[in-house]
Amino acid sequence: MSTNSPAYEYDLVVIGGGSGGLAGAFRAASHGARVALLEPGEFGGTCVNVGCVPKKAMWLAAELAQRIDMASRLGFGLPPPKLDWREFIVHRQRYIAGIHDSYRKRLDTAGVVHLPCRGHFIDAHTVETHQGLRITAAHVLIATGGKPKRPDIPGAELGLVSDDFFNLCDAPERVAIIGGGYIAVELGGVLQALGSKVELFLRGPRLLDSFDHELTDELAENLRQHGVHCHFAHPLASLQQRGEQRVLHARNGEASEPFDSVIFATGRTPNSRQLRLDDIGVAIDGEGFVVVDEFQDTSVANVHAVGDVSSRLALTPVAIAAARRLMDRLFGGKPDAKLDYDDIATVVFAHPPLGMVGLTEAEARERHGDAMVKTYSARFRPMLHALADSPQRSLVKLVCVGEEERVVGIHLLGEGADEILQGFAVALKKGITKRDLDDTMAIHPTSAEEVVLMR
Repeated sequence: MSTNSPAYEYDLVVIGGGSGGLAGAFRAASHGARVALLEPGEFGGTCVNVGCVPKKAMWLAAELAQRIDMASRLGFGLPPPKLDWREFIVHRQRYIAGIHDSYRKRLDTAGVVHLPCRGHFIDAHTVETHQGLRITAAHVLIATGGKPKRPDIPGAELGLVSDDFFNLCDAPERVAIIGGGYIAVELGGVLQALGSKVELFLRGPRLLDSFDHELTDELAENLRQHGVHCHFAHPLASLQQRGEQRVLHARNGEASEPFDSVIFATGRTPNSRQLRLDDIGVAIDGEGFVVVDEFQDTSVANVHAVGDVSSRLALTPVAIAAARRLMDRLFGGKPDAKLDYDDIATVVFAHPPLGMVGLTEAEARERHGDAMVKTYSARFRPMLHALADSPQRSLVKLVCVGEEERVVGIHLLGEGADEILQGFAVALKKGITKRDLDDTMAIHPTSAEEVVLMR
């Protein structure tokens, strides 16, 4: 139901047309709210334009390259795979253009007013565009997302950031990727599969520190088998130009071999500075993220935030779900609507993919105590890789708690992990036990059957 009053032009102004902002605008409009959306660029934000969607497209290309290579080893008369990047990019961008067009049509159908502008706050109910137009609303949703962070070191301007990856028109011969998180692992696997020689340089001792360490150690070994070299505990001090190449200098003085490209995957920073949040008293944390509570409310009444600009989990489905529940609460007659942030499944599109839902073993032991925790795991080689004599391994792990062995963590590394995990995430959310898995008939021969066969 619309809350529009004569005092305000709109019920809701959304600043940012990424996944979270669009989801909020569409849901609010479906409840009858009058909505204006400020977005100066392409719709879809990071996910559609320089994140999930083009990344998955490149990952699929890399998967095809690996499959073609395995097929040739299994008797198919195929030449070594070589991707024509320019041709593939045409297909990738055509797909993304279709998403943009779909959003434009949906906004028109929903009656959402689109203003192709940036915006900042004048007060809690007034937003001014960069062109000087002021608009008022009962509620304002901040959904401006984030951008890649470049480290503060000498020569940092010589490196690319993750957004720049999508401007590449060919695989650089030698690539150094700085970082050990989602982006570093995903880009490293893609580039290696498409012809680059990739090395990862990490400050810490392992990849993907928020994931279960048993699986990330196995992932590191799989990457090594694919030719990706990981340099652990290797903090970067500077970059130096050497002809057309770049050399990395570590804090201990060690210099690397020269690389054709260096890509920083060293985190992201929120797009909050231009909003003038200090002027109206919206609290931000030390890194610039907008602080929100469990209802996506900021410290200022009627100002809300979702997505990568907020202090909550930075995942596209999370931004969408949080925005929809917020609008159900504000305009849909559901005063208690909010997102449950527990047990959210996530996948890293590595080679092979790594997925998890729930607690890691370490988290479970810290929360429940060692005596209450029992784990099960299975390490195996998927059939296709066994047939092709590929060294790639899969690893499945369950983390269980209590006498009833309630499953509190499911961790999958291997082919199909991204697809397998979705159904098991539902089961974990509903309180499945190890006995429930034991009583489920396996589908053979599959990788997924390992989840229900562990003893």
